[in-house]
Amino acid sequence: MKKAICPGSFDPITNGHLDVIERASHLFDKVVVAVLVNSSKGSLFTVDERIALAKDCVKHLSNVKVDSWSGLLVDYCRENDIDAIVKGLRAVSDFDYELQMAQINLQLKGVDTLLMAAKPAYSFLSSSLVREIARYGGDVSSLVPAGVLIELVKKAKDSSSAGSQLGR
Repeated sequence: MKKAICPGSFDPITNGHLDVIERASHLFDKVVVAVLVNSSKGSLFTVDERIALAKDCVKHLSNVKVDSWSGLLVDYCRENDIDAIVKGLRAVSDFDYELQMAQINLQLKGVDTLLMAAKPAYSFLSSSLVREIARYGGDVSSLVPAGVLIELVKKAKDSSSAGSQLGR
C-alpha cells in the first residue's frame, strides 16, 4: 500500500489545498492531511478548528484522513510508514523552498517528495492571502470550500478587524 502525506498549516484550507489533496488521493492508496502545529506562528484558526475544517473538506475522499503533527514531518512519515510527501507548487519561489525541504527530508530519513504543480486557477492562492482579503471584508467565496467560508464569516463577526462584507 502506497501512502502519502499532504502537510500544511491549513489556516484556512483553500481550494488550492483541496485540489492537491484530491489529486494525491488518485495517485496513492492512502493520503494523510497533516495539520502542522507551529506554536511560533499566530493562527486565525486553532489547531482543532483547522482539523475539523480539513476533515469536513475531505469527507468525500474515502482514502484520505486528517491528523495533526508537531515536530519533524519525516518523523511522522517514519512512524506511520508513509512513502512520500506531496506538496503543491504555485510559483518558482515555492520551488526554491520546497526543493530544499525535499532534499533535506530525503537526506534525513529517505522520504521522497512529490512536487505537484498547482492548477493555473490556484497559482496565486494562499491561506495568508485569504486571511488578508477576509480581514478587510473581501469576497473569498471562490477561494475556499463552503464550510470554510462559513467559519471565516463567523470569525469576521467575532472580530472587529474583519469586515461585514465577507462572503458576498
